[in-house]
Amino acid sequence: MPTATSTGLLRHTDASLPERIAESAATIDGVLTHREVLAWLESRQPHHVQEVRRIPFAELGSWGFDPGTGNLAHASGRFFSVEGLRVRSDFGPVREWSQPIIHQPEIGILGIAVREIDGVLHCLMQAKAEPGNPGGLQLAPTVQATRSNYTRVHGGRVVPYLEQFAPADPRQVIADVLQSEQGAWFYRKRNRNMVVEVGPEVEAGDDFRWLTLGQLHRLLHLDNVVNMDARTVLSCLPAAADRGGATRPAIARSADGSAGSLHTTAEVLSWVTRMRTEHELVTERAPLREIERWHQTDSAIAHESGRFFSVVAVDVQAGCREVDSWQQPLLEPHGVGIVALLVKRFDGVMHALINARVEPGYLDVVELAPTVQCVPENYRHLPPDSQPPYVDLVRARRPERTWFDVELSEEGGRFYDARSRYVILEVDDGFSVRPDGQFHWLTLSQLTVLLQHRHYLNVQARTLVAALRALI
Repeated sequence: MPTATSTGLLRHTDASLPERIAESAATIDGVLTHREVLAWLESRQPHHVQEVRRIPFAELGSWGFDPGTGNLAHASGRFFSVEGLRVRSDFGPVREWSQPIIHQPEIGILGIAVREIDGVLHCLMQAKAEPGNPGGLQLAPTVQATRSNYTRVHGGRVVPYLEQFAPADPRQVIADVLQSEQGAWFYRKRNRNMVVEVGPEVEAGDDFRWLTLGQLHRLLHLDNVVNMDARTVLSCLPAAADRGGATRPAIARSADGSAGSLHTTAEVLSWVTRMRTEHELVTERAPLREIERWHQTDSAIAHESGRFFSVVAVDVQAGCREVDSWQQPLLEPHGVGIVALLVKRFDGVMHALINARVEPGYLDVVELAPTVQCVPENYRHLPPDSQPPYVDLVRARRPERTWFDVELSEEGGRFYDARSRYVILEVDDGFSVRPDGQFHWLTLSQLTVLLQHRHYLNVQARTLVAALRALI
């Protein structure tokens, strides 16, 4: 499609881009073989050893509790704060509650640089350790930085490759969209998800390597290797061309916008808009010291029931980051989550069952989520009819119907050992959807179109879009 420029000339979209993305996705061995990628990650482990030690809040250094509100914040006023939130909603089994929540109003950059090497598109990926990561080192985007980090509020080293993204040459931008993060734990948190094409002058440093999309898809099948930030950026890539020979033709047809779908895009957009206008979500930021049923000790802020999560403090010693040591709060979930996408074929086209979900930290009330997204332990005290829909079906999944089943962690810079089992499960022809209007069947093509716009798919759904593409 032609687009106007400031000079009055017309430019055209890169018609070759879908084919280039498809070729990269089909390439398993690029600059490095798969075995060499794993060996490189293992070789970087000794360089990224972090000593993460739980400490009392009194030892948080530059962090402290405001004497008036009790909010936990950094002395600079930057980075993030832990505040209270009061919530009232007409969605879910619990309609009113209070909780701590992370407030981080600044917008960070999650960016992957790509370039052609030997005619194949490669992604510049980073070996990065975060204090909350299970196992330490994971594969991250080229740049993964909050505004406080890349403006060097901490006084540390410059973020590598930042100049490729801030500012980026618009002619080199492949994807650039604001996306949310966990609405249950963040208050209206957003990051700029970017993919930018660079030239041969951009080389890989010691903690960086050029990988094809096919290699990244293969690594997605390993527990806790590709981090959350890399997964969300990968999901924002444009659709790949259909090259034939797909391992799962139903997914390939689902990615093809001309193959048909149960609902038109206009119907899907109308559904989302209706859910956003019909559901009530009233949130009020409140002093942390005033939220009900949460109690603070010397080393944790926790719910009186022992469920949900705690806010804890850690000391981090690391010689591989912009600063060598620091202290910070982290949110520690209680239990391993289940994040599952039910899929079904309609006339040979795979459709995913998507849930219109309300979370207190969403900017637009509702975002589209996987079919199941929960920590089961948080619902044990509720009656059977208040349990998350379809969770028992996922728990009883049969291996022959399970397309994807991997443990993946959430963002280790804010969450401590936050892990979920990500599952894609094909259901039988006799499966029927609850009639409450909360769920719709969407194709991969429709999800890809929605990902070109902000605040439609939540961060868990974006991971499963990346996983679906890894199955084609």
